[in-house]
Amino acid sequence: MRLCAYPYRKERENYPELDLIREENDFQDRFLRMVYSHAAGRVIMRPLVQPVVSRVAGCFLDSRWSVPLIAPFAKKNHISLNECEKKQFVSFNDFFARKLKSGARPFSDVPGDFISPCDARLTVYPICENGKFEIKNTEYTLEQLLRDRKLAKRYQGGTLFLFRLSVDDYHRYLFVDDGVCTAERRIDGLLHTVNPAANDYRPIYKENTRTYTLLRSANFGTLLQMEVGAMMVGKIVNENINAKRRVLRGEEKGYFAFGGSTILVLTQKGKVVPEKRIWNYSRLGIETRVRQGETVGSAGKTE
Repeated sequence: MRLCAYPYRKERENYPELDLIREENDFQDRFLRMVYSHAAGRVIMRPLVQPVVSRVAGCFLDSRWSVPLIAPFAKKNHISLNECEKKQFVSFNDFFARKLKSGARPFSDVPGDFISPCDARLTVYPICENGKFEIKNTEYTLEQLLRDRKLAKRYQGGTLFLFRLSVDDYHRYLFVDDGVCTAERRIDGLLHTVNPAANDYRPIYKENTRTYTLLRSANFGTLLQMEVGAMMVGKIVNENINAKRRVLRGEEKGYFAFGGSTILVLTQKGKVVPEKRIWNYSRLGIETRVRQGETVGSAGKTE
């Protein structure tokens, strides 16, 4: 029995348009599933998920010796530099954390529109009244995720927005609403890949290094935005977030260094309603491609 079922259920055949959706990174998914599903593979992966490995890789990617990697990476992942502020980079990470030109990621200024903080593949999950939720058949609790029992209670019965960034996504992220934020908290941990194949075998979102910030937003209650590091992404770079700092919708919050990574946004009960298409796809286990600034929900009470 599932921990917390979606409010209603429809079968996959009710969505014929899903036949047009192709699985991305299929080879990578199969490889990671093979590695994580076997004891020998997990032993091999054990040193690779340690933060020191990501730090060593990061040193190389921060150096000028990594510049030759940029052109083939951009070509393979169909990344255009036309919308970037600059086109010359001093290292691979300089390219990976590139800034886009103003206006490249427009967003709604309608107060009730809930926008995506990043380019990503999005799924949404209901949080039970007891604080439990389930991602890809893996059980989690808010207390495990946040390491804070009192704070966890504030999001019981709410909704979790999971934004999974792949290597070809823009890796800067923003605040989704006007408001006042608090100082961030960092939880040190491992650095598993955030590919869904790994989540089938490891509770990655309660094991990986992560940081989170509370935002007393103007339109959506108190939001919790969490950045989760991943394999080869030991570096989560946030702006100086002090207690009672006022921020604006669309203001940049920070960026990830190289690799895939994840942003989780927790919303309180009844404060945000996910966009219907995204909600329905999520119930079927399908991620929805979204861009930074895209409207993915609205303010209001759930039905």
